[in-house]
Amino acid sequence: DGCGHTVLGPESGTLASINYPQTSPNSTVCEWEIRVKPGQRIQLKFGDFDIDDSDSCHSSYLRVHNGIGPTRTEIGKYCGFGFQMGGLITSKSNEVTVQFMSGTHTSGRGFLAAYSTTDKSDLITCLDNASHFSEPEFNKYCPAGCVIPFADISGTIPHGYRDSSSLCMAGVHAGVVSNTLGGQINVVISKGIPYYEGSLANNVTSKVGPLSTSLFTFKTSGCYGTLGMESGVIPDAQITASSILEWSDQTGQVNIWKPENARLKRVGPPWAAFITDEHQWLQIDLNKEKRITGIITTGSTLAEYYYYVSAYRILYSDDAQKWTVYREPGMDKDKIFQGNTELYQEVRNNFIPPIIARFFRINPLKWHQKIAMKVELLGCQFSIGRAPKITMPPPPQNKNDDKNDDFSDDFIHSVKTSLQTDKTTFTPEIKNTTVTPSVTKDVALAAVLVPVLVMVFTTLILILVCAWHWRNRKKKTEGTYDLPYWDRAGWWKGMKQFLPTKSAEHEETPVRYSSSEISHLRPREVPTMLQTESAEYAQPLVGGIVGTLHQRSTFKPEEGKEASYADLDPYNSPIQEVYHAYAEPLPITGPEYATPIIMDMSSHPSTPLGVPSVSTFKAAGNQAPPLVGTYNKLLSRTDSTSSAQALYDTPKGQPGPGAADELVYQVPQSVAHSTGSKDE
Repeated sequence: DGCGHTVLGPESGTLASINYPQTSPNSTVCEWEIRVKPGQRIQLKFGDFDIDDSDSCHSSYLRVHNGIGPTRTEIGKYCGFGFQMGGLITSKSNEVTVQFMSGTHTSGRGFLAAYSTTDKSDLITCLDNASHFSEPEFNKYCPAGCVIPFADISGTIPHGYRDSSSLCMAGVHAGVVSNTLGGQINVVISKGIPYYEGSLANNVTSKVGPLSTSLFTFKTSGCYGTLGMESGVIPDAQITASSILEWSDQTGQVNIWKPENARLKRVGPPWAAFITDEHQWLQIDLNKEKRITGIITTGSTLAEYYYYVSAYRILYSDDAQKWTVYREPGMDKDKIFQGNTELYQEVRNNFIPPIIARFFRINPLKWHQKIAMKVELLGCQFSIGRAPKITMPPPPQNKNDDKNDDFSDDFIHSVKTSLQTDKTTFTPEIKNTTVTPSVTKDVALAAVLVPVLVMVFTTLILILVCAWHWRNRKKKTEGTYDLPYWDRAGWWKGMKQFLPTKSAEHEETPVRYSSSEISHLRPREVPTMLQTESAEYAQPLVGGIVGTLHQRSTFKPEEGKEASYADLDPYNSPIQEVYHAYAEPLPITGPEYATPIIMDMSSHPSTPLGVPSVSTFKAAGNQAPPLVGTYNKLLSRTDSTSSAQALYDTPKGQPGPGAADELVYQVPQSVAHSTGSKDE
């Protein structure tokens, strides 16, 4: 009475203590006798082991024996909480006895174990999931009996299963392995998806699952394409049934639920049997032998007719005369497939091994209200290679002719049997499969697309880089001291008319030079700024030499004057070390403006003005200025305090308002004062 979940297959199986994973009851016992083919040995692997060891394995323990019956010998006796069984327990023969004793205890889950023949070196248990393995792709052997009520899976094919799902239970759901036989699985790990769908397949219910970091799918033969019910490849004439439901509704319209209505996802009513018993069937003629790997069924899909088939058998034939009921290998009972639990949901069942036949029959055994269903078959093409011509030497003519005839018949039959095992398949359009798609075409396509994309992106990057360099170069070509095009004089003149005008008492009159003076200064390479009529400030003397005027300094605006657009310095000198001198306002008692004179420090005062000379300013005493506005006095960078005491000569002639362009100045008459020397 201590036996829990148990499936003992011919090559593998699963066994667990009663109530696992809950605490097993006190004073219970169970023995499992495991046999495999003679000549093989058995290996046992524990997925979980948690047995009370408070009495040192005296009343609660697990014992493993070689052999069965009185002659068996003990391999080991085990107990302990959370005991980690190292490696596998291997028998010496093809028979093993496992004994579980549960004495008085208060805790302990018991155990769950899997077994297989020793040639399955990659055996895992039903509790292993994808997160237990780090490889992106691996092969494992699943034992029989992994459809267990205490394990969960999320997902379905072809999208994949959540990484927390039991590998072997998901393999049964996907139709990769059989729950009664077990089998090899080829697992591929991929990036997880946000949502996992649920479905019912192979008597396993997959639940809806949330986002996970990874998922896994299975590699299979790829023989899971639809065979033509939904698409119409199978004509109506090849779909027949034992009976057809026909009746007239309240409006007098005749409703006939014919066999050709039994096409999956076809809008409208399904096929329904007129007679409701276990002898009804729906038959599909595939026109030739095909490899059939699965079937998908639904109910009526009509809300007002809640009809569906909940269990059925499968029969197949090559001639529609002799029928074979589908059974799993090694089983002596017909396999009963779980059908639908409601009228809408699609339920899939797989055939392991697949069915090779032309005619396919569904025999409903259980149903809800009436027998009604829609179906689709899964599989692929099946063809037999041409058999080689068999030549046999003529048998000797003697009394053993009858024996020789029997031998030749047996030989031919064995050859035919061997030929049938060499059948090849052609994969149609694949649906509902976890097969990793062939990457041959994808690789060829990628080999073309990747270089093209690289060239396109490279070209775009080069265009952007060139545009960036062109823009920077354009900025540099404006000159270090030039203004941007939006600040140049032409644009500024156009904008000045929109700016508010100043009052007459605050308006300044710019200092201007006559054309004759400019022509005299050309040998000194006076900058073009002095020739522009729109210059609003005179050039300062930096270091007392006219040649330094190319630094483009300006007079400092009046102190306390309200700032305006015209007061902004439109020149920007990048050389931070150059000192720009600004003129300070003249004293109140002094003249209100200064005018330049030309003098030659190495010649007579009467030296012509065309000779290169040094420019300075002359203060004209208290004489009233002929021009309106206040002008500044320039200071040298080396002399900013004593220049106010310099002596200047007075201009020749009487200046007037219209004679500013023809003023001529003489060289100072006396330079005896130290201050005058300092200014020079």
